[in-house]
Amino acid sequence: MTAMFTVARWRAEAIRSAGEAAVRLRTLGQSLRDAQAKTPDPAWIWIADAGQIDAQLDVLAGLSPASCPLYGVPFAVKDNIDVAGWPTTAACPDFRYIAERSATVVRQLQAAGAVLIGKTNLDQFATGLVGTRSPYGAVPNTFSDSHISGGSSSGSASVVARGLVAFALGTDTAGSGRVPAGFNNLVGFKPTPGLFSTTGVVPACRTLDCVSVFALTAADAAEVAGVLESADGRAAEPHFQERPREVYAFPQRLRVGIPASPVFFDEGYRQQFVAASSHAESMGWQSGDFDLSPCSEVAAELYQGPWTAERYAVAGAWIERGVPGMDPVVAGVISAGRQYSAVQSFQSLYRIRELATSINALWERYDVLMVPTAPHLPTFAQVQAEPVACNSGLGTYTNFVNLLGFSAIAVPAGMTAEGLPFGVTFIARGGCDWALLDLAARWQRSQVLPLGAGLCSPAEYEQAPLSSPPGSMPLAVVGAHLAGLPLHHQITERGGRLRTRTRTASCYRLYALADTHPPKPGLVRDEAGAAIEVEVYDMPPETIASFLAGIPSPLGLGSIELADGSWVTGFICEPCAVRNALEITAYGGWHSYLAGAGSRAPA
Repeated sequence: MTAMFTVARWRAEAIRSAGEAAVRLRTLGQSLRDAQAKTPDPAWIWIADAGQIDAQLDVLAGLSPASCPLYGVPFAVKDNIDVAGWPTTAACPDFRYIAERSATVVRQLQAAGAVLIGKTNLDQFATGLVGTRSPYGAVPNTFSDSHISGGSSSGSASVVARGLVAFALGTDTAGSGRVPAGFNNLVGFKPTPGLFSTTGVVPACRTLDCVSVFALTAADAAEVAGVLESADGRAAEPHFQERPREVYAFPQRLRVGIPASPVFFDEGYRQQFVAASSHAESMGWQSGDFDLSPCSEVAAELYQGPWTAERYAVAGAWIERGVPGMDPVVAGVISAGRQYSAVQSFQSLYRIRELATSINALWERYDVLMVPTAPHLPTFAQVQAEPVACNSGLGTYTNFVNLLGFSAIAVPAGMTAEGLPFGVTFIARGGCDWALLDLAARWQRSQVLPLGAGLCSPAEYEQAPLSSPPGSMPLAVVGAHLAGLPLHHQITERGGRLRTRTRTASCYRLYALADTHPPKPGLVRDEAGAAIEVEVYDMPPETIASFLAGIPSPLGLGSIELADGSWVTGFICEPCAVRNALEITAYGGWHSYLAGAGSRAPA
């Protein structure tokens, strides 16, 4: 069977031949079941049987490939996410039940054409960052059998890194969607709490849980994220009151905060972080340091404070019954939640909000924080010797993020001298999800790392451009708002992201308007005109009103036809304003006019 690996490759082959795609997916399922029967793979808890795959293929046959961004793409989900008719265990056999309805995220993915191959192993009840706390087995690192995979989404990371599926869902409350990504050379996208639905997910901490995405590339993660944006409102509950303002892109000259005194338990990881910081500077980013200690104090509230009571609300009854399948370390962590009172819970909440005030001031200095995804990659022996302390250390750079409502993405950043993966995580305020995906894509393009567990080189799988954020408003600009020109900042300060550079349909005229500061052109539709260069930006819809309010007469926003026949919102000009203006249509665009005006007449 030909390896597809990336979302883009699987989809392209499925669209080329739906029949061959169905054969590939059936063969994939059968080969995984055969391998599991021969030598059980601890990454899997459940692999779809032939009937379950055929049922999905029957639905797929009725879908339009053009309208399905994940058409024919195989995926897996962590086994705390419900799938109708399939068992859910949360890695506790006695907790097992057959789900009556699929989780919202599963239904969204299948409606987009994705085919579910199986459910993956996890640290029991999503409690852990090690990938060893499961009666179904400890999941080894894909680069070293003696090292851990990271948890709790251990299985999801493993199957993507090995190319068994194109992407997988995990969950992330304290780092479970980032640490396994860092340990297996993957992209791990943890959205702003509430961006993806958690309906149908066995909760760890209901107010903090996020569904996360494991993928080989940022472009793949973005494709999945575009499908998953919550269909049922804010999925996280009382801890967050407002949906943050969306940002689709950061400035090219990024301001990056780096921990002033980063914590490491391994010299190889320290060296790799120094190299990653130098690489960031080579990309033209401006870096400065920040004090991690307030973030660490927030993090302490998650496992050393009343938030463990929220975990106890889910699994406490099973612990009290002493069911035989309970992992003793997990039982001990969750049982700590019994000791906290309502008063202590409120005190913890108040303290987090106090700390958040000072931490949020960082966003006045920096666009993102860049931290090591983890301080080291431990061996199984190290985890066995100190199961709680080792696990706690892995959350140094992850535990505080959801408590503060931030977004984050883990990306590969190098290999140690021992050949083990090292990754960094970019953290931003809530609402910067698409900006982080865009940043991760830029970071990956600047690297020369293989994908996953050495599946292929970047040259073999050139990254596709990122898809547009759902609900974004395309805005075509033709003059002073173009990149590099005086008003472009009005796009970037509103979080706009370049979608494409293209041309209008061949029915427009362009004029250099008189007495405008800075100089601006006017675009007027005329069937006898020509095609004019434009840049199209994805804009957060809530920013358009303020953008429109700043546009002076005789310009305005209207509908513009592009060369491919599509229509977008863009700058147009009142026809009366061009009567005494200089026509510059022959230059083909404002940039060309500015470069050639005064030196020669247009041809």
